[in-house]
Formats: sequence, structure tokens, C-alpha cells
Amino acid sequence: MASHLEHHFSHQQQDENTLAEIGYKQELKRDWSLLHNFGISFSIISVVTGITTLFSYGLNTGGPGVMSVGWIVVSFFTMFVGLGMAEIVSAIPTSGGPYFWAARLAPVKHAAFASWITGWFNLLGQVAVTTGISFGLAGLISTTATINTAYAPTAGKTIGIYAAILISHGMVNSFGVHILRYLNDTSIILHSVGVGSLAIAVLAKAPTHQNASFVFSTFYDGTGDPGWSMRASPAYVAACGVLMAQYTLTGFDASAHLSEETRNASWSAPMGVITSVGVSAVFGFFLLLALLFSIQDFTNTVGTAYGEPVTQILVDVFGINGAIVLMTLIMLCVWHCGLFSMTSNSRMMFAFSRDGALPRFFHKVDDRFQSPIRTVWLAATLSFLLALPSLGSSVAFAAATSIATIGLYISYGIPILIGLIYPNGFKKGPFNLKMFSRPVALVAVLWIGFITIIFCLPTTNPVTSQTLNYTVVAVGIIAIGALGSWFLSARKWFTGPIRQIEAVQGDTVVREVEFLGQEKI
Repeated sequence: MASHLEHHFSHQQQDENTLAEIGYKQELKRDWSLLHNFGISFSIISVVTGITTLFSYGLNTGGPGVMSVGWIVVSFFTMFVGLGMAEIVSAIPTSGGPYFWAARLAPVKHAAFASWITGWFNLLGQVAVTTGISFGLAGLISTTATINTAYAPTAGKTIGIYAAILISHGMVNSFGVHILRYLNDTSIILHSVGVGSLAIAVLAKAPTHQNASFVFSTFYDGTGDPGWSMRASPAYVAACGVLMAQYTLTGFDASAHLSEETRNASWSAPMGVITSVGVSAVFGFFLLLALLFSIQDFTNTVGTAYGEPVTQILVDVFGINGAIVLMTLIMLCVWHCGLFSMTSNSRMMFAFSRDGALPRFFHKVDDRFQSPIRTVWLAATLSFLLALPSLGSSVAFAAATSIATIGLYISYGIPILIGLIYPNGFKKGPFNLKMFSRPVALVAVLWIGFITIIFCLPTTNPVTSQTLNYTVVAVGIIAIGALGSWFLSARKWFTGPIRQIEAVQGDTVVREVEFLGQEKI
């Protein structure tokens, strides 16, 4: 028992010393294990969330063949991104994540600029992924409420449900931070045992099964009349169709954002990144195949009156009552996913405000609840605002998922690219790819460049004010806003991440610097 406690305190001291070397003091409670760190990324990736909420998009943008083969391709390339990120977080385990890495890896004269741009793209992605998850849950609730009832969903009602979901997440993240670990354990069970059981049950109960040719080679273009396969090419539709898989395998930077709350972070955080991507890829593929093989009537599923093809599949397989039960399981998974997305989001904003990019008002950890309450509600507010276009756009949800994917992956890619260009400034941590480091980084950066372009393209024909993919607008606003504000103002005062701890000698912090630069002996 004594040796266990000594080991625990040794890791805790080592974590605090590593954080001090980076330039920060320990402010957040560090009580998360490797399993918890893995669990939060696994929960935010939440394969059941991405697959369920974008199943309709996948069926109409390429069909089963693109969904199944696309999942394999996306999983392969996403692992390169995960490996590149894991190597960096091992060396720099801080809640700032990508924007802090960019500053540390870039040459000194470019560090502040790299940090500024990366941070704003990461913030956009974080907000958009919270929007995508929780707004998707609101849609699932609306859909389930129509089963065997007279309920008629509207855009206004869905926004109201969405607001209630955000409030519930905000309340738990504000006042229930001590139970987040236990909810994380619950989430891991739901997303592994629950989703695995769901997939097995669907396959076992389905009256008939589609053949392998249908699942792996059927191409369907439901993007309009004529569809984009006619207006452009089938390859265009297939490229756009991988959004379902790529959006699903997003959010694993949560392991980095929670690194300041994770024990033995230099090893646990990178392993959290890699295992969450790998396990999610396998679980997601199994769930996707279970649903595709269990489609009873493809035409009826695509044009379902319920609005969600997964709901139609469950009704066809289990009947109305069984479908409601299983949709409830799915919605529980999605709720947990949204909860931890807001957790990660608020930590990133907390770190960004600590370093001066956001108003210092948001750099505050509540003494009683040990939570950055102000950034929790900032995250909730921005996520709500990003969903408002849904009141007048039929493709708003798909656009939100595209924004999340592009924003996050650009913020992942910038520090990986900087480490690739300036390898001498990259001091590796315990997780080291060695001779494979630069090839992995190159593949990751090229893949991110590819998806950034294709997910800005229109996916519905004809393109009107109702069907415009406003991803390019949102991403463009952030890009122009971040660049414009940098050259007009921020370059004069934003110096990159601010060192709270001035110097470390041996294992002892000998001097600290407060946020405004006033020394505290």
C-alpha cells in the first residue's frame, strides 16, 4: 500500500514538474487515469453518434459502398493523424493542446502567429463538434418522438430541445465535475458493451440480410436531380461521402485537453489518443456493417418517413417498441458524447484565455467546484449560436459537421506540419516514433489538406440559399478574422502562451510569475 502511494505521488510530482517546465502551475485537479483519458476521447468520438446522425447523409452521398469502404480508408489515414498528435502530446502534455504545440514547435519569431491561428481553428472545431453532437441528439429525440405519435417536429422545436440539452451539459460540467469520472466510466460501458450488443442484436434479429456486394459496392447518388455524380462525377460524390466516417473519427484531441488532469500524462495522454482512434475505428466498422447488412428495403430506408434511416432499420428489425428502446440507448450514448465534448471544449477555452487570446475574464477555476465554469457556459452559448442557421437551412447539420471536421483537423495539422518542417525544435517525449516520425507527419498533413478541400464543396444540387454548404463561409470567417485580427491588432500584444512559472531548478519551482507578469516569490 505504501509503495503504491509513493508511486502515485511520484507520478503526480513528475506531472507537476513537467507542467512547470512547460511554464504552468497545476490548477486543475489531476485524478484521471489512462482509462479515463482514453474514455473521454472514446466518448467524444462516439461512433454511434456520428454513424447514427449522419447515416442519412452517407446513404444519399455515395450509398453503402462509399460508407463501408470509405470507413476503412478514413480510419487508415486518421491513424496517421493520431500518431502524429500522440507524439506531440507526449512531449507537450498541456490542456492548451494544438495551439500550445504550434507555439512550442515553431521558430521563436513565428511562435505567436502559429499559436494564434491554430488556437482559433481549434476553438471553431471544438464549438462546431459540440454543436454537431448535441444538435444531432436533438434531431434524434424529435425523430423518436414521432414514432407512433402525432408529434410533428419543426426547426423551432428542435432548437428548443437542443437548448435544453446544452443546459444539461453545462450544469453537469459546472457543478458536477467530481462525478465526471464516474459518468466517463458509464460512457465507456455504453459505447463498448452497449453499442456492441446493439450491433449483435440487429444482425441476429434482422429477418433478412443484404449480401456483401450490396454493402461494399452499391453506389447511390441522392444529392439531387440530377445528382452530383452526373453534374461532376461519381468520384466527387464518393469523396464528399466520406464525411460521415471522418466526422465520426474526430475529437481525439480531448486526450490532450485533459492532460493536465491526467496522471502520468506524458504517456497516458498519447496512449489515450491512439487507443481511442483504433478502438473507435474497429467498433464503428462493426456497427456500420451491422446496420448496412440489416437494411430490409433500401428505397424505403433512404426515403423513410421517420427522417432517420437508422430509426427505420430498427423499426423494421425490432418493431416500434423495440426501436424506441434501442433509440433510447443510442440517445444516452450521444448525450454522454455531448457532455464530454463540452468538457474538452471548456478546457481548451480556459487554456486559451490563460494565454491571453480570450479575455482574462474566462481564466477562472471556481474554487468550490474546481471547474472553469465561465468557459463551460461560453462553450454552450457559442454552440447554440452556431446551430441557429438550422432555422433557415436544410443542410445546416451537415454543414456543422463539416465545420467541426475541418476546424479540428486544421488545428491538428498545423503543429504536425511545423514539427515536420522544423524537426530540430521538436524534443520528443516518452512516446517517440523515431525514424517513422516524419513520414507519418507527411501523410497526416496531406490527408488533412485533402479533406479540408472536399468538405467545403456543395453536396446538394441545385445549390440554393437552402442547400448552400456554408462550411466555407464559417471556415472563411475564422480564417479571415484570425489573420485580420493578427495583422491589425493581436501581433502587437499576443506573444503566445504565457509562462506562469518562470523558472525551475531541479525538482523545485523557485519563482512564479502571475498572469500580468508580476513576480511572486
